[in-house]
Amino acid sequence: MNSTLRVIIYLFVTVFIALFITPLVKVIAIRLGAMDAPDKRRVNKTTMPTMGGLAIYFTFFISTFFLLGSSLGPSYKDYILPLLIAALIIVATGMIDDIKEINPNQKTLGILIAAIFTYFFTPARFDTLTIPGITTFVLPGVLNFFLTIFWIFTLTNAVNLIDGLDGLASGISIISLSTIGIIAYFFLPEKNLFISITIFAMIASIVGFFPHNYHPATIYLGDTGALFLGFMISIFSLQGLKNATFVAVLTPLVILGVPITDTVYAIIRRKLNKQSITSPDKMHLHHRLLSLGFSHQSTVFTIYTISAIFSFIALILNYASEMGIIMLIIATLFGIEILVELIGLFGENRRPILNAMRFLGNRSYRQDVWKKRCRK
Repeated sequence: MNSTLRVIIYLFVTVFIALFITPLVKVIAIRLGAMDAPDKRRVNKTTMPTMGGLAIYFTFFISTFFLLGSSLGPSYKDYILPLLIAALIIVATGMIDDIKEINPNQKTLGILIAAIFTYFFTPARFDTLTIPGITTFVLPGVLNFFLTIFWIFTLTNAVNLIDGLDGLASGISIISLSTIGIIAYFFLPEKNLFISITIFAMIASIVGFFPHNYHPATIYLGDTGALFLGFMISIFSLQGLKNATFVAVLTPLVILGVPITDTVYAIIRRKLNKQSITSPDKMHLHHRLLSLGFSHQSTVFTIYTISAIFSFIALILNYASEMGIIMLIIATLFGIEILVELIGLFGENRRPILNAMRFLGNRSYRQDVWKKRCRK
């Protein structure tokens, strides 16, 4: 049996491992008290076992260290072991939060420890940045360090914030990781087979968990899973950014357009409302779609579709000319703003572009505005 066929078989085996290990993790979650009770900021109606990310991590560990490790040899184990240790720090942080609900500062500390470990013990970091047609910048050690930590911290939290409905974060992660895996294999200048294989092992681990997590879910990802998925996406995108071009930097940001957009607008919204950026609310993308009358499943499917569109745009970026890239980015940002204003993600009364369009395209509306201003 050749090595390619063996790897494919192991990836299929990985799916079934996750499928069968998840019910065992559900029992562990219940016994440890990792339960998600309904409250005013959650959408679940009954108490649910959480910590489902532990099943994904166990599966990913078995798949990469034992199955793929035995097939790809000692060099692959040397590559994957530090990554598994860094991921274990994230998983442990999420487990503690799922069981005891730690405060944001404690959670941040766990993410930072994992990010720092990643920087020093794995090849996932910013080293250089190439701007096509201009030059290649070799990033100094301090900037390299802080950009790497910022990247990991931001993407990890972005995925964690979008985890609000059954199957939402896991489905978006499958879409995003599939796109990163394809780009890593076909488009990046320095192909690394280990990165691509590991990404698809991660996808297989999530796919096996997904039937238990899709609506109606029998177990939630919890912070254990949401932090783990965000962390791994940040690591895989960083590893693909070795000697990164400007397009390669943009690509994972576009792929993760849904959680990043949700996070950015949540921060802006809370600042405008004079709230802490860590304060929870029910104004996230999925909350707004539900408030507009979307069902649970249609909300999830809609966000999957938006995520797939972002992924398609990311693929096009790798083919487009420099001018095409600029135009595509401008069109994407404009489209995001219109969508955000339509669903009220920025706030019910904050729709600057739509209000401007309404002002320009509606004479009676302009007259009413001018009359109100004159009265003042």
